[in-house]
Amino acid sequence: MPNRSDPHAVILAGPTASGKSALAIDIAAEFPGTVINADSMQVYRELRILTARPSPADEARVPHRLFGVLPISEPCSAGRWLEMAVGEIEAAWATGRLPVVVGGTGLYLKALLDGLATIPPIAAEVRAEARARYERLGGEAFRRELRHWDPKAAETLPASDRQRLIRAYEVVKGTGQPLVAWQADDKGQVRLRGRSLVLTLLPPREGLYEKIEDRFDRMIEDGAVDEAAALNRADLDPSLPGLKAVGVRELLGHLRGELTLDEAREAAKRASRQYAKRQYTWLRHQLDDSHVFSEQYSKRLGKKIFPIIRRFLLTTQQ
Repeated sequence: MPNRSDPHAVILAGPTASGKSALAIDIAAEFPGTVINADSMQVYRELRILTARPSPADEARVPHRLFGVLPISEPCSAGRWLEMAVGEIEAAWATGRLPVVVGGTGLYLKALLDGLATIPPIAAEVRAEARARYERLGGEAFRRELRHWDPKAAETLPASDRQRLIRAYEVVKGTGQPLVAWQADDKGQVRLRGRSLVLTLLPPREGLYEKIEDRFDRMIEDGAVDEAAALNRADLDPSLPGLKAVGVRELLGHLRGELTLDEAREAAKRASRQYAKRQYTWLRHQLDDSHVFSEQYSKRLGKKIFPIIRRFLLTTQQ
């Protein structure tokens, strides 16, 4: 195991349905470790089936953290996730366990590896005002108004990027400083300390797409429609990030009479394939390419990966 004074963490990335969750569990069972979620949709409590969260049996094998920890009505930003993730990583080190961070959300992984500015909490009334203002003005007028306080954000963000425009507005209104000023403050950044090993699964796309389609069929069999129906009854704000999860939008469309179940199923599979394609692009260009495995996870692949982790755990900071 890594020395507490020289902590190590494994970061496991890959597109949806690549087998990274199974690999994370096997790594945590072998070393031993704690699996920490880095998927922006698996943080939501109500989306166990539709986000392919680990099953209760999987969670019983090794410790799992940050899975289903927030209600879907409570948006999770990269900054909030990073603070929770760093806390869980530190907790794993404190008990002598290896943190195994697993997910395919590029923004979360980049924040963990590169750091993210610590911004003071924004008052609820400021956040509510920002959302209401965007809805009243529309994206383009809201962005024009934002130029008065945060010209950099207004220049770089498109009018359609509702979430990030609202975030820029609420930060400058709530703190008196634009986002770029907070991001430039290295002293205020939250980041992963110690050493990290990045392992990336990038299996052939055609085989992955078949896995995606088969998995969604199983989701339907396992009760995905009922999971979506519970969300529909909750009458949630349609702009919530959790309601944009692949499969949720399509099944809600079915429940509202806009699509047949077969149409929703095919639309969800198509959206999943498109999402996986975007993940491939991001992972190829943004993460360390030293340990990329061009195959679906299997026990055979684990035999290649475990020696790499063992060597990594013997390294120390230079």
